[in-house]
Amino acid sequence: MIFRLKTSKRTQEIFEELEHRTNYKPYTLVKHAIAWSLLEKTSVSDYKSDSDGLDLNRQTITGDNDTYFKVLIEQVEGRYLTDEEYFPQYVKAHIDRGSKLLLDMYNHAGNMDKYILQVLGEGDTV
Repeated sequence: MIFRLKTSKRTQEIFEELEHRTNYKPYTLVKHAIAWSLLEKTSVSDYKSDSDGLDLNRQTITGDNDTYFKVLIEQVEGRYLTDEEYFPQYVKAHIDRGSKLLLDMYNHAGNMDKYILQVLGEGDTV
C-alpha cells in the first residue's frame, strides 16, 4: 500500500502562492483542491501531470476521512476503485486539477473573506 504522493510542479507553485497570500498551509489547501475538483463531476482517469512537486503523505491529505474521500472519488468515477488506483493515482489527479480551480476561485474572490463566502455559498456565483 502506498502512503505518499508527489504533486505536480504547478500544484506546488500554486500552493506556495496561496500559502503566501492566505497563510493556509498545503495540508489545508489540498482538501480545498480536491473538493473543487470533485465539484467538476468529471472523471480524472485520463488526467496527466508530472510528479515534480510537493511530497505529501496520505494521512496529511485525507486524515481520518480517507474512506469518505474514496467514496466521493468513486462516485465521480462511477465505479469501484482499488486502493492502488485510489491512492495515489486518483487522489493526485484531483489535487493537481483542483489546485488550478482553487487558484481561479481565490483570484476571482479577491481575498480570503470573499473566498470563504464562496465556499459557504453566500457569495456571488462564480
